[in-house]
Amino acid sequence: MQNALITSDLQSHLHPQTNPRQLAEMGPLIIERGDGVTVSDTAGKTYIEGMSSLWCAALGFDNERLADVASQQMRELATYHTFNRRSNPRAIALAERLAGIAPMPDARISFANSGSEAVDTMIKFAWLYQAGRGKPEKRKIISRHKAYHGNTVMGAALSGIEAVRGAFASPNAEVVFASAPDFRRDARPGETELQFVDRLIDELAELIRAQGAENLAAMIMEPVMGAGGVIIPPEGYCPRVEHLLRDHDILVLSDEVICGFGRTGHWFGCQSFGFQPDMVSAAKAISSGYLPIGATILSGPVYEGIAEEASRLGVLGHGFTYAGHPVTSAVALETLQIYQEMDLLGRVRSLSLPFGRLIASLANHQVVEASRHVGLLGAVELRGHGDGATGRRFLDLALSEGLIIRALGDTIAICPPLIITESELEELFGRFHRALDALDRH
Repeated sequence: MQNALITSDLQSHLHPQTNPRQLAEMGPLIIERGDGVTVSDTAGKTYIEGMSSLWCAALGFDNERLADVASQQMRELATYHTFNRRSNPRAIALAERLAGIAPMPDARISFANSGSEAVDTMIKFAWLYQAGRGKPEKRKIISRHKAYHGNTVMGAALSGIEAVRGAFASPNAEVVFASAPDFRRDARPGETELQFVDRLIDELAELIRAQGAENLAAMIMEPVMGAGGVIIPPEGYCPRVEHLLRDHDILVLSDEVICGFGRTGHWFGCQSFGFQPDMVSAAKAISSGYLPIGATILSGPVYEGIAEEASRLGVLGHGFTYAGHPVTSAVALETLQIYQEMDLLGRVRSLSLPFGRLIASLANHQVVEASRHVGLLGAVELRGHGDGATGRRFLDLALSEGLIIRALGDTIAICPPLIITESELEELFGRFHRALDALDRH
């Protein structure tokens, strides 16, 4: 059965974010079951899923309440749209719940199907908002090197990772790039964190002067830069960026697709790092990854500007067929209810202490360069040659130990389900340590 599945997969399936030729040589790892924080493959091997699938399965892999809610909603209203004044009770309830925890007052919610779509929506709304203010020339978006903002055409243009931009980013995409707040890799010799932040703010100010604030609509940033290497910004960086943008009438967009819904110890990562955005993109943990859903959260003033301009034009010419889908909305709503019942934020803050202790202990290993974390999100940098070969080797060794994590070059990301227990954390890091030992021997 397993061999037949592998053969069929290789003959018919084009995998995302995968080297096709390498896949043909190695074959896929086919996961068929989930139980709590573990998953099992078709060969019967069980793994601790140290990446929450893809940064998203906060409630693990077998939550019965979410399965029951999806089944019940399927029988009640299996599908419907939200175009042309239509709505449904689950989408309404979810929008109200999200507005209640939003990191800005008087929030409104626009639904999508993914984080990439939620990011695209933020950019379109930024343009619409600026046009409505009589400033249609404010079109350019500031992103950052090493950023990741999705896989749509606009998401690729916004991403500061060459493998994502590749042939997909148009040279006319109206995106300019600032430096990433990567102190460990990009600080100058002898530079303190404060001096590093000063320099990045000065560079951003110069970028704004060079481009002209009158041409800049918004700046987008991840609170923690996930795919770029789990880059945690130095203290004070985010508030100073916000202050500079406000001074130049540039919108602040927070991409919370990874950081949102408790991962950093607050509902949203912007709250952990001290800045208030005008818009937020959210996805992944909003439904614990159980069904595809994304959302763009708008501040009251941005909503009012968009509503006024859309009314002038006659319609808000944006939307997705499955936006506010009743089944995905029901599952996301139940997910948020579970988060509230389990005191998600308190749980993450409590578990962050042993998580931090365990990940810090890995920094003493001779094949480790450094480690870092915030909340239940962390990274371990391996000593390598900068080509990612060490990271790829380590992934294979971790799989042998029954651990799934992710290599971002030679940086290993760790993002366990938020239901993980302290004893399961101990086991996760025990397997990680054994894989490090094996890497050292090889």
